Amino acid sequence: MSNTSALHIQEAIPQPEPVSPYLQFKRKKKLSADGYLAGILEGNRVVLSQAITLIESTAHHDIVVANQIIEKCLPYSGNSMRIGITGVPGVGKSTFIETFGKYLTSIGKKLAVLAVDPSSERSKGSILGDKTRMEELSIDPNAFIRPSPSGLTLGGVARKTRETIILCEAAGFDVIIIETVGVGQSETAVKSMVDFFLLLMLSGAGDELQGIKRGIMEMADALIITKADGDNVAKATAAKALYQSALQLFPKNENG
Repeated sequence: MSNTSALHIQEAIPQPEPVSPYLQFKRKKKLSADGYLAGILEGNRVVLSQAITLIESTAHHDIVVANQIIEKCLPYSGNSMRIGITGVPGVGKSTFIETFGKYLTSIGKKLAVLAVDPSSERSKGSILGDKTRMEELSIDPNAFIRPSPSGLTLGGVARKTRETIILCEAAGFDVIIIETVGVGQSETAVKSMVDFFLLLMLSGAGDELQGIKRGIMEMADALIITKADGDNVAKATAAKALYQSALQLFPKNENG
């Protein structure tokens, strides 16, 4: 009998040389916490975006640096007007934010929009397409739009939305808008993060029932009925009357 093995190891194929030396990409070196702070205070959008990505990371080393960045940014935070905007899918949140945002930038305000996008339960991925629906605002030099996945966080916001707000305030933004994922009555976590909570509503979408539901309705500081044009004007007017009647049953908010 022969002791020769039937296994045969084939020689590896050598790695070909790149066609162009300029195609050799190098991994960007991460900044220190002080380096991120300096870029954020200067209003550097690239550094701000990188810092937000670091904060959203779950890697242990990133978490350590992220906590240092947040701690260093805290003294420069708290100077913005925070606005939370929510509503059912299709109510027109992105359209409203673009129109309102363009008005804010036209009067000299610096605006940051934190758009929270729903994550898939199956693939865990997110489309992050809110920015594409704000075409004019996304190219405005006084506006910064940051889409973030909601992940496994409930309540309409992302896991690190509160920390992202701190970074945007340190970067000098006057107004920060948080656009929630748009899931409905349970979307109340953003209320504790903002100064003003705006609820967008559709007419003809079960107004009588929606008007008496507790939860998000009684937490909102203002209600806006969207798409009140064309044939929807009469429906929007009727919905307004229903909501006004329903709101009289709710206790007043602490801010009046």
